[in-house]
Amino acid sequence: MKKIYFLLIAIIFTSCENNQEIIINADNLLIGTWVEPFYEEETTTFKRSNDLPSNASGITFKQDGSFIERSSGWCGTPPLSYTDYIGSFEIDETLVKIITDSYPNNYQWRIISVTATTLVVKRELSAQEIEHRNLMALFDEIQSLVYAISCNDIANWTFTTYGAKACGGPQGYIAYSKNMDTVSFLNKVDAYTAAEKDFNIKWNIISDCSLIAQPIALECNNGYPNLKY
Repeated sequence: MKKIYFLLIAIIFTSCENNQEIIINADNLLIGTWVEPFYEEETTTFKRSNDLPSNASGITFKQDGSFIERSSGWCGTPPLSYTDYIGSFEIDETLVKIITDSYPNNYQWRIISVTATTLVVKRELSAQEIEHRNLMALFDEIQSLVYAISCNDIANWTFTTYGAKACGGPQGYIAYSKNMDTVSFLNKVDAYTAAEKDFNIKWNIISDCSLIAQPIALECNNGYPNLKY
């Protein structure tokens, strides 16, 4: 693992909040625990600490290359429950590449600055995230084709499977009108399914192995097709 070198400001400093001495790795200022993230536009600023808080967000970079992110996940509805996401990291100049078991498996931060007291980073899209965005753009095209036709007579509608779960089987079902260019539409769905399967294999994506229930009926609701299970 490449080392990242910065001007060494201090080896040990004293926290004003708890008068606790915080030890700093003199060879790599990134190593340690960072808490109290402050988000401003594209950057996030952390404060250095000795320990991760029990009920707040924080990250730890360890000397052995392991990484911990304590987070409440994507859900921001109280009461928040914090979980540790374990992974590893590598440093390439000022780019920190992080690998975890949760999505995205691979993401990265560009270090804007790091000192004895603060770490400022900016998220940079990893190759995995760029490919995932392209995959979602393709799915958006599919949905746009579906919603371009108003659902007024359910007899003119049917459905098909789409996508590929990492554990096998489709992601779900999607309705489409029989009045559209069905050959072109289904080819696009097949292309999306193949692309997602390749994505899962390439990035070692993990999913549950539950079977997706097949819809038992279709109905029109305010001009949109609705699958009933």
